[in-house]
Amino acid sequence: MPSAFILGIESSCDETAAAVVRSGEQVVSNVVASQIATHQPYGGVVPELASREHLRAIVPVVRQALAEAQHTYNSVDAIAVTQGPGLAGALLVGISYAKALAFALDKPLIAVNHLEGHIHSVLLEERQKGNHDLQFPVLALVVSGGHTHLYLAAEKDDAWTYENIGHTRDDAAGEAFDKVAKLLGLGYPGGPVISHLAAYGNPQAVKFPVSAMRHRDRNDRGKPLDSKPQFDFSYSGIKTAALRYVEKNDMRAAIEARRADLAKISRPTLEDCLARCDKRVLDLVASFQWAMVADLTRKTLAAAREYQVATLFVTGGVAANNKLRLRFEREAAKIGLPVYFPSRPLSTDNAAMIAAAAYPKFLLKDFAAMDFSAEAGLALR
Repeated sequence: MPSAFILGIESSCDETAAAVVRSGEQVVSNVVASQIATHQPYGGVVPELASREHLRAIVPVVRQALAEAQHTYNSVDAIAVTQGPGLAGALLVGISYAKALAFALDKPLIAVNHLEGHIHSVLLEERQKGNHDLQFPVLALVVSGGHTHLYLAAEKDDAWTYENIGHTRDDAAGEAFDKVAKLLGLGYPGGPVISHLAAYGNPQAVKFPVSAMRHRDRNDRGKPLDSKPQFDFSYSGIKTAALRYVEKNDMRAAIEARRADLAKISRPTLEDCLARCDKRVLDLVASFQWAMVADLTRKTLAAAREYQVATLFVTGGVAANNKLRLRFEREAAKIGLPVYFPSRPLSTDNAAMIAAAAYPKFLLKDFAAMDFSAEAGLALR
């Protein structure tokens, strides 16, 4: 297959990222400008602020990615950009800049689905290790702040196809981590702080309800009754259970005191959070994480057995969670299923995964027309 250097641009949420990747298998540069400090005071991503920060960062981030790769605008073979899903205003910043570059440089422009990027981050990682022998069909769990999806992936003539066999009906898993962290006054983003604090608590101290899907999702009601089973997720219940536990145990005053204390620190660390948590909070956090990890692994491995997959990918920001990785490795090994994760830098939003996912499209000359636009709810097929 021909070698190609692809410049990837990612701006779907709160990370402005650019990367140069060779032929979908070698990261030459990967630059990410985080907006955590901007959104931290609000406990979550503010779309208008995200768009403004992308406008500020997009040009220097792309320039840095090219400089680190020892490339110029003219020396790359194609430009890839995230089309969706994501925040519409944020997506448009990356798309507008990518279009301008492609037009000015007369380079092919490739539109990439953000979710496909996460799946290809695993493939990119394995190819960098020299592993080119992954077996199909692949089941991919994409689990992040905005997404919790299960896809069956297949490869045919260098192109990848996807079938969605599960999704969250309400909150995504990463969103639940963020909301529970905000509820407890632990700051933003919630995933890293909960992962750190959970090591100091008892994961069996608080019993959280297990979500049970008794009815078909409204999005599936047009499908025949004998269609293949779906493996859906729901995390609004566990979030509500955490809220009820806080109310029942009169934890509000302590939470507000912790929130006020952390607000006085310009850049609070994980240790700052730990120092302000009592045993009850630590037990609640550990039990919440245990319940989330158990539900994600149980449903994903049930889907793997049902569809008799040969390989499992676990990717997205939540895939950086240590307990999730350990649980998947242990449980998948019991059924002889190989499971692969991206490295932690490639788990969260980045542009290397966008450039990697663009390479099969580059081979097929599947280029985007200049009039394409952002699609905040873009589906992966």
